[in-house]
Amino acid sequence: MGSSYPAVLAALQARGRYGIRLGLGRTRALLRVLGDPQGELRGPLIGGTNGKGSVQAMVAACLAAGGLRVGQTPKPHLVSYRERILIDGRPIAAEAFAALVGEVLEIADRLARRLGPPTEFEVLTAAAFAAFARAGVDVAVVEVGLGGRLDATNAWDGGVAAITNVALDHRDRLGGTLEAIAGEKAPIIKRGDRAVSGATGPGLAVIRRRARRLGVPLRETAPLEVLGMGRAGLRLAAPGLGEVRLALLGRHQAANAAVALGILEALREAGIADLPPAAIRAGLEDSRWPGRLELLALPPDGRAVPADRTAPDPAAPDILLDGAHNPHGMAALAAALDELRPHLSAGRPTLLIGLMADKDVAGIVGALAPAAALRGARIITTRVDAPRALPAAELAAAWRAASPGGRHDVTPIGPLDEALEAAVAAARAAGGPLVVAGSLYLVGAVRGRLVADDDLRDPEEQGTDPGHG
Repeated sequence: MGSSYPAVLAALQARGRYGIRLGLGRTRALLRVLGDPQGELRGPLIGGTNGKGSVQAMVAACLAAGGLRVGQTPKPHLVSYRERILIDGRPIAAEAFAALVGEVLEIADRLARRLGPPTEFEVLTAAAFAAFARAGVDVAVVEVGLGGRLDATNAWDGGVAAITNVALDHRDRLGGTLEAIAGEKAPIIKRGDRAVSGATGPGLAVIRRRARRLGVPLRETAPLEVLGMGRAGLRLAAPGLGEVRLALLGRHQAANAAVALGILEALREAGIADLPPAAIRAGLEDSRWPGRLELLALPPDGRAVPADRTAPDPAAPDILLDGAHNPHGMAALAAALDELRPHLSAGRPTLLIGLMADKDVAGIVGALAPAAALRGARIITTRVDAPRALPAAELAAAWRAASPGGRHDVTPIGPLDEALEAAVAAARAAGGPLVVAGSLYLVGAVRGRLVADDDLRDPEEQGTDPGHG
C-alpha cells in the first residue's frame, strides 16, 4: 500500500467490504500496538439512538469557546473521510490523514491473520485516538458508532459516558425492544465514570440499573424550555444560565442541549474541564452540525451559503438539509418543518428524499408525510448512490401509500444528479424551500454538490461511503 492520500483512501475503503463486525478485540489490539493512546485521553463517550452528533457538536463548541483544545470523532462523514477526525473543529490535513491511517492499516494487516481483518470503523477509531494523543488535545469528544457494548469506541474510558435517548433502530443488530437496545447502549457506562442520559421510559430503566450496579452517579436530563424559534435557531431557558441561544434548528434540540449541558457539568465534576458560563453561552450560539437541519440558501449564480442569519430571499430559495433516516428522526424533522415554515421561503415547498432499503421505510415516510408544512409539496424521490439504496420508484410508492388522496405530487427520478437538478428547478420556480431529507448518503452527496468547502474538497472521494444511514 502506498502512503499517498489516494492510496490510503482506497485501502481504507476496501475495508468496507467487511461491513459492520461488532467486537472490541481488534480495536484493542490495534491500540495496543499504537501504544494505547486512548489512555492519555479524557472526555465524554456519547451514545444514543438520535442526537449523538448534535450533542457532540454542542459540547465541543463550548469546550473550544473555553479555550481548550478539542478532538472530535463525528460520524458519519458527509463529504470526506477527514471529517471523522477533527482537531479544534477542523479536519486533519490530507497528508496527516494519509500518514496516520496508513500506519494503522499496516498494523491491521499484521493483526488480520490472528484476529480477522479490522473494519473501516475500527481503523478510523484507532487512528482518531492516536491523532488526539499526539496532538495533545485537552478533551476528546467521542461519538459511538453503533450500539455501544461492542462498538470500537468502547475500548476507551474517558471518565464520562452519555446516552442521549433510546429508540427503535438497527433492530437486526441491537434487538427488537427498547430494553434490548438500551442493554446494548448502557455498557458504555463504566465503573468510576460519571453518566448522563436524556432517555425516558424502558430505556432509562435499563440505564439506571447499569449505573446503580456500578455505583456510577447518573445525571438524568429533561428538555430545556423553548422560549422561541426562528431561522437562527432556538432561544432556551437553561438552569443556572438563564436565556441562551442555540444555533441548531428544531425543538428536539432542547433535549439534546440538556444532555450537552449535563455532560459539561459531569466534565467539571470529574476535573476534566471547568467552563465559565460565558464560554457555554458562546459555544451554544456557535454550534454547527452540517447536514442536520442545516439551513442554506442557493443564489442564482453561485454555491449554497449559510442562511440561518439572513432573511428569506425570493431569488435564493432556502435549502434545508437533514439526514433523518429513522422514524424518530423523521418525526423531529416534520415537527421542525411545521414550526419553521413561517420563517422559510414562502412558495410551494419541494422535497427531495432518498432512503436505504434496509430501513423502516413505511415508518420513516409515515412520520414525514403528514407534516402540515409539506401540504401541496412537490415530492421527488431518488435512489441514493449506495449498495443498500431503495429504488426511487419503490420510495415513491411508499410515499403515495402514506399520503392518500393526491395530497402530494410525487415524481421518482433515479439518478441523483437529475433528481437534484429537477428539485432545484422546482424550488426556484415556486419560490419555496427545498427540503433534502433521508439517508445521510443523500444529504452528503447533495451537500458536496452544492456547498463550496475547500477544507473538504477531495476529488478522490467522490462517491465514497459516508457510513451508516
